[in-house]
Amino acid sequence: MEHKKTYNAKEVKTVHGSLIIEGPVSSEKIANLEFHHDLVAFRQPAQQHQALIEIAKLPEGRIIIARHEHMIVGYVTYLYPDPLERWSEGGMEDLIELGAIEVIPKFRGASVGKNLLVVSMMDDAMEDYIIITTEYYWHWDLKSTGLNVWEYRKMMEKMMNAGGLEWYATDDPEISSHPANCLMARIGKRIGPESVERFDRLRFMNRFMY
Repeated sequence: MEHKKTYNAKEVKTVHGSLIIEGPVSSEKIANLEFHHDLVAFRQPAQQHQALIEIAKLPEGRIIIARHEHMIVGYVTYLYPDPLERWSEGGMEDLIELGAIEVIPKFRGASVGKNLLVVSMMDDAMEDYIIITTEYYWHWDLKSTGLNVWEYRKMMEKMMNAGGLEWYATDDPEISSHPANCLMARIGKRIGPESVERFDRLRFMNRFMY
């Protein structure tokens, strides 16, 4: 399928200054911006910066960033699921994964994550995809937020809801391993019933769980 990407942007005012939420941004633009040293949730900052550059080069890859002047202070990524995950087993061209979302502590509490999702969904091409995200509590920054697992889960759900993602049941063993983990998804308006059925089969691969 053709992977259209239409750039959108909005300004978000915070107590620490204005941010530009924009994307999908090109790999060249990401490479030319600084990457904040507090973006450490998934990899060391330099490695994660490089990972975003590589994702942006993929036909389906989308990076939406929160930018403070010339510094990336938050981002969300979209790309095809990891080949080792069950979500790739259907070989679905119209299923992409919200792989990572991160905002530096300084700008948390200013609805930056929510706005990253809002700007993501401004692109009409997102209606051609089933967008999934898998939330695992061990990725959550409970320490610096002071939230417990359930409070953080509620916050994550609310943020994902801003992008139209909703909770979906699944028998995936990793997600089922802890009750706070969850699968969330947004089914685009132009997704046909065949793709929804294929997605349902990926959600429930152990027949006895139906």
